[in-house]
Amino acid sequence: MDSRQQAVITHNKGLHARVAAMIVQKAYEIEDRRKVQLYFRPPGGAAILATSMMPLVALRVKQGDRLWVEAEGLSAAAAAAEMAAFLESDFLPADAAIMNQVDNVLQDNALTAGQIFASMANGLLVTDENDVITIFNPAAERILGIPVCQAIGNKAQCVIPGSRLHSIVETKAAEIGCRQSIGLRTILTNRTPIIADGQVRGAMAIFEDISVLEAVTGELKAVKELKERLQLVLASVQDGICVVDREGYITYVNPAYVELVQQSRQSLIGQNVRNLSPDGIRSRVLTTGRPAIGNIVVKPDGVTLVANVSPILVDGELTGAVSVVKSVNEVHKLVDKLNHVSAKAEYLEQELRRTRKPGPSFEKFIGHSGKLREALAVAAKAAASRTTVLISGESGTGKELVAEGIHYASSRNAGPLIKVNCAAIPDSLLESELFGHEKGAFTGAVRQKPGKFSLADKGTIFLDEIGELSKSMQAKLLRVLQQKEFTRVGGEAVIRVDVRIIAATNRNLVQMVEDGEFREDLYYRLNVIPILLPPLRERVEDIPLLVDYFLHKIITEQGKIISGITGEALAGLMAYRWPGNVRELENVIERMVTLADSKVLTAADLPLYLRESENQPSGLFSGSNITLPASLGQEAVLPWAEYEKEIISRALAVYGSFNAAGKALGLTHKTVAAKAQKYGIAKTVSWENCSSMVKSIKKNIES
Repeated sequence: MDSRQQAVITHNKGLHARVAAMIVQKAYEIEDRRKVQLYFRPPGGAAILATSMMPLVALRVKQGDRLWVEAEGLSAAAAAAEMAAFLESDFLPADAAIMNQVDNVLQDNALTAGQIFASMANGLLVTDENDVITIFNPAAERILGIPVCQAIGNKAQCVIPGSRLHSIVETKAAEIGCRQSIGLRTILTNRTPIIADGQVRGAMAIFEDISVLEAVTGELKAVKELKERLQLVLASVQDGICVVDREGYITYVNPAYVELVQQSRQSLIGQNVRNLSPDGIRSRVLTTGRPAIGNIVVKPDGVTLVANVSPILVDGELTGAVSVVKSVNEVHKLVDKLNHVSAKAEYLEQELRRTRKPGPSFEKFIGHSGKLREALAVAAKAAASRTTVLISGESGTGKELVAEGIHYASSRNAGPLIKVNCAAIPDSLLESELFGHEKGAFTGAVRQKPGKFSLADKGTIFLDEIGELSKSMQAKLLRVLQQKEFTRVGGEAVIRVDVRIIAATNRNLVQMVEDGEFREDLYYRLNVIPILLPPLRERVEDIPLLVDYFLHKIITEQGKIISGITGEALAGLMAYRWPGNVRELENVIERMVTLADSKVLTAADLPLYLRESENQPSGLFSGSNITLPASLGQEAVLPWAEYEKEIISRALAVYGSFNAAGKALGLTHKTVAAKAQKYGIAKTVSWENCSSMVKSIKKNIES
């Protein structure tokens, strides 16, 4: 400012509206005459134009207050002194011409205030000290549904019941943010007393339709939540994110970006990428407006980053760019994790189709015989620990069911239960299945694959038919048991896993150890908690319970009406030795229900081999022309495994492939392959004149 002059207001009413109008008119006259610009500045406040009336009135200058007069121009000092002298005067009435100019100023400002009131989106209602409405703007008409002619000049309490403006006059206390129901509308109102010279001159209410407010509030809340979520996402994401404006100045970096570039956030914000890297990707995107995807950037410190830079377009106009970067090492980790998760999801999806999670503990295991209760008691105790379990028992005794019970009753029940049938997978592929393989480890390995042990991390892996493992696989499994680590096929990285192992076998591992077929150290590692499941012939008292369970299950599935089973038929079932155990019993019940002609199952519904006089499994081959090799002996009843081995051998000799042999026997090719591996049978074995024998065996089995 060129000149300043302080004035002390002596007028007893301060600078009220008419005085302010006189001051404004005087300021116009001085500025025009002296060619200067005048300003008023309250102590400690901002300067306002001397020719602006409403800001001057808003200062609420009272008698005795001080006001600075500031002037700019050639005659600044004289103009400031003249204006200050006028402010300190009594503002006595001037001639008619000057008063007319003052009135024009007042009228202009009154028109301005009226236009403001009429343009307001909120309703405005003003009353005097007698509660008579003096101002009622168009928004108030629209919101309240009351014409202005019915409001102006009438008491607010009569026109708008519950307006409470008369109470505001009495209490001199404002009421802010009040909900009020008027007719069918709910409005939000701020009520304020109008006080001048210490006296209440009336009251004012500003209000709006709450529905509009709620809509705006909802939108603002949604925007706020979106912003907070976006900030949280940006702060939590592992990718580095950098945002620049249209000029190239960095406006935002997330914590991951700061960590990747090894610089502080304060040193990054405000830098211009055009100066930092004129030929860089971000500068190029700001220039061209086209995205740059998959760019490899090598930093001076040797860090290699993958960067994607995209332009930010608002209404077709380039307003900046966003850069997303990540470390190449991080990309590799994400690919490995994605492969692992994909394989795990694929496996679990297959498992979900095939079976579902059993109920609590071992409730699906039916029976109450002493040997069974003893085995389940050991299993329940084993579930409370993390120790390796070895389940032994003949085929069909429920080893897999016990393994499921142990897993789901343990603290690992939230983790996966991965099942592997060691006999069903060729030895050449078993290592890859168990431990996984790297991309390119062998022909056909087009991508990295995690093994079953990786999938079972934090859970349980069930290795069924563990006795079928080769010596080399036994050694590799021993390392996992001892050190909880392994390497993928074709890989070098050592992978550590937290897996509980439950193994199962239908073979005599002790005898296999003595014969040198199974590693002794592996056997003792597996046999920490042994569980021996009794065969069905040793728990005959459980057969009625199992028959009742399977009968109800199969009747429900097939929709047949079967009321029960006769005592004679049940006795026949209990007299049989059941080499196939519970699995065979279920198949027999299903066959009886399917072929039954009456509503009660009788002894006549039993399969032929169960109806023979001695009820021995040797009847399975009665009537066939099978002749066993001399090496097998000519006993009346041989172990079931010998018959199974003979059948598989002859079928492979006739048909020459697992698939064809499986179709002939009514089995899957995987089952035939597993059995062939189990018994060491090669597809080149030759038996002459076997076609009729196989058909005869198949016919006897189906009967």
